[in-house]
Amino acid sequence: MQIVFLIFLFIVGACFGSFLCCQARRLHLKSKKSQTKLSQRSICLNCRRQLKWYDNLPILSWLILRGKCRHCHHKIGYAELLSELGFGLAFLCLGVNFDCTTTSFLTWASFITVIVFAIIIGFLAIYDGLYGELPTRFLMIAIFIAIINLVIQEVVLSSSSPFSITFITDPIISFLILGGLYLILYLVSKGKWVGDGDWLLGSAIALVLFRPWLALICLFLANILACLIMAPAMKGKKTHQIYFGPFLVIAFVITYSLSNFLLFLISG
Repeated sequence: MQIVFLIFLFIVGACFGSFLCCQARRLHLKSKKSQTKLSQRSICLNCRRQLKWYDNLPILSWLILRGKCRHCHHKIGYAELLSELGFGLAFLCLGVNFDCTTTSFLTWASFITVIVFAIIIGFLAIYDGLYGELPTRFLMIAIFIAIINLVIQEVVLSSSSPFSITFITDPIISFLILGGLYLILYLVSKGKWVGDGDWLLGSAIALVLFRPWLALICLFLANILACLIMAPAMKGKKTHQIYFGPFLVIAFVITYSLSNFLLFLISG
């Protein structure tokens, strides 16, 4: 049953990756007040032909068509494939530690809010990766969902163990570690090192991770990934700004998926 559940999560994640990558492009065109009119269904942005349903199958269609439009053979690019694979793997990883046979309402509520949160920040990662921007309204939605998840976590903890001051201090410290540090970097560099949305994204992620150690590990992973991937591409360039959104999201998925194992190691 668990294996079927994980396969289902991967397929659903891949579908969301395909859909959200398309929506990111549409939102960008709309924000730039482009004269290009996009239909409700997907089209090739080069030849404007409407895509058939079998050309919209996540991952499979891209591989079968070799990353090109069926009609004009214009290259689609790797963003779509990476989004589909990324979301599929993210959903899979988030579901590894979840027992789908549980009947606990709070457990299901927490898992569903994390999945919804992953969808929102995944969209932000796609948009930031494509255009170097983090739309403010989606950041606010991410923070709102993170707060809902925080409340659920507090209820779960209070129902399973006596109240502790760490129930309050842990999310605050986590918030300061991720959101606070990126806010300081933004203010000190005047936006040259990180963007103004990174600290908001980091704050939302910190609230979902809840534990300060997890926030610290996520921060470390995000910066390591950014340095390893972006440093070679930035050689010889005058600008030093890195779009941290995608790296924060990837680090979140890794940290959250391994949270139980990491906390076990830390606790000794």
